[in-house]
Amino acid sequence: MKHTSTLAAWRGRLAGQIPLISLIALCILTALLTPRFLSPLNLTNILVQSSIMAVIAIGMTFVIVGGGFDLSVGSTAALAGCVASMVMLQTGITAGVVAGIMAGGAVGLVNGLVIAFLDVNPFITTLGTMVLVRGVVFLITGGAPVSGEYGLPGAFVAFGSERFLGIHLLVWVPALLLAILSFVMYATPYGRRVYATGGGREAAYLSGIPVRRVIASTYVWCGALAGLAGVMLAARLQSGQPTAGEFYELTAIAAVVLGGASLHGGEGSLYKSVIGVFIMIVLGNALNLLNVDSYWQRVAVGIVIVAAAAAERLRSRS
Repeated sequence: MKHTSTLAAWRGRLAGQIPLISLIALCILTALLTPRFLSPLNLTNILVQSSIMAVIAIGMTFVIVGGGFDLSVGSTAALAGCVASMVMLQTGITAGVVAGIMAGGAVGLVNGLVIAFLDVNPFITTLGTMVLVRGVVFLITGGAPVSGEYGLPGAFVAFGSERFLGIHLLVWVPALLLAILSFVMYATPYGRRVYATGGGREAAYLSGIPVRRVIASTYVWCGALAGLAGVMLAARLQSGQPTAGEFYELTAIAAVVLGGASLHGGEGSLYKSVIGVFIMIVLGNALNLLNVDSYWQRVAVGIVIVAAAAAERLRSRS
């Protein structure tokens, strides 16, 4: 009996590490197929590309664990990048960064209030804000990149390319967020309320948890972090791009599900969501290195998204 329980425990631990095992296997396979994968330049590119999406995925994890999802993060990132660029050209870098993050948080707040207090379906709400916010971005920018006559401030542009301790500054952002917000999710009453709300809203309500406020707060987190990602993207692109962030929402949701989160809520891990991001980025990088046609790359990514959703469905049944 003891042997059986020990074996079951090891199986449970192994199942919990499937995202990490999948990432390692993907990296080994890619390295065997193309030596360029392990070059310092390519690994750096993977880290930088993953950094922005990781920030969005962390915010998406809050929403999905709380029992919802957000389709507007790509448009929100574009809005934040453009707002940040426009403000910093007038009043400086700090004001621009704050404005960008606040713009993202405002979108998240609207989503949260409509979903939590008006009981509108998250799919309809965030699909609507996705289209609405993208329209606002094109209205305020005229469809043109925001960079000013002489470009964005040099210090801000440097943030998108400079390094600290040999690591790109952009990479430090999700690393710090992961450390801080993991504590919030796993070691604070608020984090436990998010998990309880996603696991069963009625039970959480009967336990005295302010369910509506918790749900609304997860969307604020998601919007604010999408805003931060948009600011990071503007620094990397050296301008606010109204077309930025397209399909980010699908990649972020797929990454969170690949990381083991349940679309039904109540289950998920921030660090595993980041691993899911790496799986998506490494897959795209591998296909590029192998010179796979861009159309087939879209097919491959689509298959991964469907497979992730199917795997999550199978997990929920077991």
